[in-house]
Amino acid sequence: MDQPKIERLLRLIKLLIGNKLKTSELAEKLDCDVRTIQRYIDSLGMAGFVIEHRSRGVPFLTAQKGGLKEISDLVHFSTEEAYILHRAIDSIDSNTALKQNLKKKLYNLYNYPWLADVVVKPEQGENVQKLIKAIGDKLCVTLKNYRSANSNIVSDRYVEPYKFTTNYEQIWCYEPSNKMCKIFRISRIGNVILSDQNWMCEKEHKESYIDIFRISNNEYIGNVHITLNLRAYNLLTEEFPLAEKYITPDKNNFFILNAPVCSFEGPARFVLGVFNNVNVHGDKNFIHFINEKIDIIKKI
Repeated sequence: MDQPKIERLLRLIKLLIGNKLKTSELAEKLDCDVRTIQRYIDSLGMAGFVIEHRSRGVPFLTAQKGGLKEISDLVHFSTEEAYILHRAIDSIDSNTALKQNLKKKLYNLYNYPWLADVVVKPEQGENVQKLIKAIGDKLCVTLKNYRSANSNIVSDRYVEPYKFTTNYEQIWCYEPSNKMCKIFRISRIGNVILSDQNWMCEKEHKESYIDIFRISNNEYIGNVHITLNLRAYNLLTEEFPLAEKYITPDKNNFFILNAPVCSFEGPARFVLGVFNNVNVHGDKNFIHFINEKIDIIKKI
């Protein structure tokens, strides 16, 4: 995309925030045709911008809706995407002003490294929008027909939603019935029903940790210490890019992973899948956890 097109696109983004102009009026302001505006809007939607339409089809970015206050709330990167983007920028050969400006603007916009996220499947978009509103207005919701993998039960869950995780895949909620903060997967929610009841337990809302295997918990339960050969290293970093932050090479062409985890399930699945390519050193609880899994497999 050449410079004039980039400038026009950036001007369009600015105009779309809280926009009340029709597409034809936007085209007139930007000195282009309506089809060009529509192409830009389609591209913004594919890039992750949350674009809605008023009556008469007026497009706008929901900068004033719910918790969306800044342009960085309108398009997001997950922590993994941010890490990859950070590495990609640093891989530019020369230390040019362009490289430094790009890093500065990106970091200022997203407050790297704790970047937010948003890539929502169309069929989940309505539920996500309701949850965004609930968070912004501090309202309780009912997660209708939630399919719990832990209890293997489908039920309605009355909760106070307060924080999304990577790519809007999950949401942290406080569940008053058991006085616990829990994480719910968006894809397992049948429907979100907004209530007119405000949060009653905001002081109990706690942010959690998410480990390199994308598992969440209120705390890290330990550090796994694993030696990887090249094959295991490639598989781990390709599937879980953030793992690279916790890996150091040794002198024998092997790689040492030493990372905090929220559960042993994630690293255990990986280790059992590449058993001949890794050597587990610790912690002792993790080794015991894997041995229990192996004993179960032997009985099959």
